Formats: sequence, structure tokens, C-alpha cells
Amino acid sequence: MSRSITLLAVLILSLSIAFPAAASVCRNYNGHQICVLSIQRSAKNYWEYRAAISVDGVKKPMTVYNCRTQVKILQDGDTVPFAPQDPGNLICNFFKK
Repeated sequence: MSRSITLLAVLILSLSIAFPAAASVCRNYNGHQICVLSIQRSAKNYWEYRAAISVDGVKKPMTVYNCRTQVKILQDGDTVPFAPQDPGNLICNFFKK
């Protein structure tokens, strides 16, 4: 009897522990699944977002998306304009107020 109560108590306690969730925002965009893994809005330039994304499960490095001039600034400092189907368009349109 006491053994079954102990087992039941251990089972209830183990199920009541809440683990942190790893949430990401995912959208289907032009036939690709784009997930925003982390995003930070610039305090100085409110039109810039620093984001890490994954496209179809492939993680991309941290990139700065400039929504005012529609360019992305890569980690090596290169500036690349958004392509017509670029994930930067999704980031700028989804997170703007």
C-alpha cells in the first residue's frame, strides 16, 4: 500500500515539473518554412532587426535586416539588397507595428 502511494507521488511530482519551452515563430513563405529563432530590434535604429532564422530547417547566421532601405547586413559587413522572395521581407512585414 505505501509502496503504491510512494510510486504515485513520484509520478505526480515528475509530471508537474515545467520545463522551459523553446519557442520560435515559423511561417510558410513562398513555399519555404521560415522560422525566426531569435530576434532583437535595434534601440537606436528602430527599423533594424538582428535576427537568426532557419529556412527549411537550415539555420542561417545572425543577420541585420534594415527595413528602411530593404538591405541585409551580413556578419562579414557586406550589404545585400533583399531579393524578391527574401526572408527579410517577411521579418520586416511581420514584426513592424
